[in-house]
Amino acid sequence: MASSSIMSIGVSGLSAARAGLTTTGHNISNVSTPGFSRQAVVYNATTPTFSGAGYLGAGVEITTVERQYSAFLDRQRLSVESHKGYLDTYLQQARQIDNIMADPASGLSPALQRFFAGVQDVATNPSSVPSRQSMLSLSEIMVDRFHTLDARMTDLRNGVNTDIEGSVDRINSLASEIAKLNLQIASSPGTGSTPPNDLLDKRGALISELNGYVSVNTLDEGNNVVNVFIGSGQSLVVGATSLSLKAGVSPENADNVQISLVSGSSQVTLPDSVFQGGKLGGLLAFRSEVLDSAQNSLGRVALALAQTFNAQHRLGQDLNGSLGGDYFDAPAAVVQARTTNTGTGVLAASVVDAGAVTTSDYRVLFQGGNFLVRRIPEGTETSYASLPQTIDGVTISLASGTPAVGDSFLVQPTRRAAADLALNVTDTATIAVASPLRTTAATSNSGTARVASADVTSVTGLPLPANVNLTYNQTSNTWVVSGAVPAVAAIPYTPGNAFAVNGVALKVTGAPANGDVLTIANNTGGVSDNRNALKLVRLQTANTLENGTTTYQGGYSQMVSDVGNRTREVELQSDAQTALVEQARSAQQGLSGVNLDEEAANLVRFQQAYQASGKVLQIASQLFDVVLALNR
Repeated sequence: MASSSIMSIGVSGLSAARAGLTTTGHNISNVSTPGFSRQAVVYNATTPTFSGAGYLGAGVEITTVERQYSAFLDRQRLSVESHKGYLDTYLQQARQIDNIMADPASGLSPALQRFFAGVQDVATNPSSVPSRQSMLSLSEIMVDRFHTLDARMTDLRNGVNTDIEGSVDRINSLASEIAKLNLQIASSPGTGSTPPNDLLDKRGALISELNGYVSVNTLDEGNNVVNVFIGSGQSLVVGATSLSLKAGVSPENADNVQISLVSGSSQVTLPDSVFQGGKLGGLLAFRSEVLDSAQNSLGRVALALAQTFNAQHRLGQDLNGSLGGDYFDAPAAVVQARTTNTGTGVLAASVVDAGAVTTSDYRVLFQGGNFLVRRIPEGTETSYASLPQTIDGVTISLASGTPAVGDSFLVQPTRRAAADLALNVTDTATIAVASPLRTTAATSNSGTARVASADVTSVTGLPLPANVNLTYNQTSNTWVVSGAVPAVAAIPYTPGNAFAVNGVALKVTGAPANGDVLTIANNTGGVSDNRNALKLVRLQTANTLENGTTTYQGGYSQMVSDVGNRTREVELQSDAQTALVEQARSAQQGLSGVNLDEEAANLVRFQQAYQASGKVLQIASQLFDVVLALNR
């Protein structure tokens, strides 16, 4: 009996040592396997046998093979890695816009400066055809620069859309694999007390990869099966069932890809805010926070330049003696109706004040008795009982039809302005450099009154059918106007004060004598007149954007600064997040990672235990032989 007991103890020791050697070898062979958690054999003493002298040990038994894993450390690692993936993706995309816009050679600033240098050259040499041709050439270069920058942003948007589609496909694939592993784990024998460690690690590696695309949370529903939630709480894997996402053209904005949750034959559009963290969250955040704003800002500069330059150019006169036309083809606002609208309503939008236009888009929602207008991305909302309404310099109107309750429209005043900007003037002779009117003082005047400035503010009624004369009446201290259409009452005179006559803002200084005459006449033969060109030049430094607070260049520089500051901010956050990721990974690997030095020591330890157990068996065999010899 004794030898039999000793033999069973030796056998249990051999089994225990062999299990230790097997597990240690398994750890060593998986040292480079992603997601692998170090395993360790858990031993327990076999129930002892009672004898008259007390309890005698009966050897060792293997309880389980334990996975060295901490759910807390793993959640910490997933959290910081997801945010790191978000920041890295955001930063990678933002740097591209930052490099494009801030480039001193390929940015908009040098093209704007050269364009106005061309306008200045024409103002200096108004009758020079080469100067006029140079202005047209520099205009084309500037327009091309707007197109190039906008095309680069469009390429970025298309790239983001493609990356979103690729990310969604991979998320679906990972969700399906996780669900299959849930089923496999749940059906594994001994799942409760002896979990299938390698399957759990494989599932953990898939969850970690999924976390790189979008922030992941898991909930253990028992039997080692986990439910997986992404972003702000959208369920993706429930037990052995995985849900499916789909990326497709947004029904509200054809330029963007939007993500939907597929449920049978129906699809539910999910807001971008659902997808937080990871590569997908970074792509969506970059698109809404940087790309949309930058493209709108570039478009706003193009729109303001076209409208204000056109407005001044129309007040001028070209070499043919004709009034100026539009120098640029002014871009139009874009209105997109949601593809799921059920009504017949068609909305239209037009920019009536480029200086008041912001970089926002507008979502117009028909609620039956009113129209709700939401600014994007600010989210502020205003309700209107009817249309048209003018908001931030943009007039939104119901062009035709009747919208149904719930119908939605996206108004983008500046999104495509840079792409749509075009040069309207192609003939050097049609550049309106001169002023269409000129003022003169009669040679017979005996006073010192003179016209300090005469700015054309309206071309209605031009050219004048006849000269307009202003005769000074000393008794009433007024200028008596004759020839004006329509007639103008006598104008009280205060030196230096401006007053308007037939679309001309006059400023007269000096002391007129009774009967002195000032004349406003059509500008005939004004080939060398540069007065309108000078006003065009001044637009470069005029505050035409942000409700008259900044210039074209200032608006562009503000966009470059915003993108640069945001890029730098994300860069700093990414650097800090890298340190957090390293700390979290180090803590997790300290528990779960394979240490080759430690495993080498375990090999020696289990080898010696195996040899010692073998020696126990040898001695037990010898004892048994002795017993048999005694019985012969």
